[in-house]
Amino acid sequence: MKKFILLILKSIWVIIGFIVIYIIFGFLIPYIEVPAKVVQEPKNITAYILTNGVHTDLVVPIKSAEIDWSKEIPIENTISKSTNFNYLSIGWGDKGFYLDTPTWADLKFSTAFKAAFWLNESAMHCTFYEKMTEGKDCKKIMLTHNQYLALIHFIQSKFDHDQNGKTILIKTNAVYGKNDSFYDAKGSYSFLNTCNTWANNGLIVAGQKAAFWTPSDFGIFQHYK
Repeated sequence: MKKFILLILKSIWVIIGFIVIYIIFGFLIPYIEVPAKVVQEPKNITAYILTNGVHTDLVVPIKSAEIDWSKEIPIENTISKSTNFNYLSIGWGDKGFYLDTPTWADLKFSTAFKAAFWLNESAMHCTFYEKMTEGKDCKKIMLTHNQYLALIHFIQSKFDHDQNGKTILIKTNAVYGKNDSFYDAKGSYSFLNTCNTWANNGLIVAGQKAAFWTPSDFGIFQHYK
């Protein structure tokens, strides 16, 4: 009985130690900056990074010479179905968090556990905006033609597609407002690969400033003060 109790206590301390190390690394490693790439091309495409305080989205113009996102993410899939939009924010994350946890008060241990350990499916969250307002939670980034093409490919590669090559809408009432929708995505969320890790990787692909690795939005936005 004593051996069993000791084993339980050791296991608890191992878990606590792991959490402490994760928190320390999650705070310190993001300070290592991946610098923006030096390019000679003109930067004439305006994009943004947007956070709600926890989750970072990549925001792109709906229509440009490079792509018309409304053909891949139909506005008709939103409740409003409005056409007065100019920007589309795109985020990747855990499907359970997106659909079952509208607020932190709704968070269940089972949802958090599955999300942390690769046990859930993932989803893309897409929201249409008429305009973007720069501030602490919204930073503008300027892209070249080739940088934007790289970012487009990065984003597209995370969506699941049906046999006709179309994005797969998740039919749910768990949308956050009248201008957003959810889609099936590839990959699994985990404590090492979070929604913010994905957005940070997108910035690296697009040749922008980013953290070496980050699980949090802080790790990204500290480089855009």
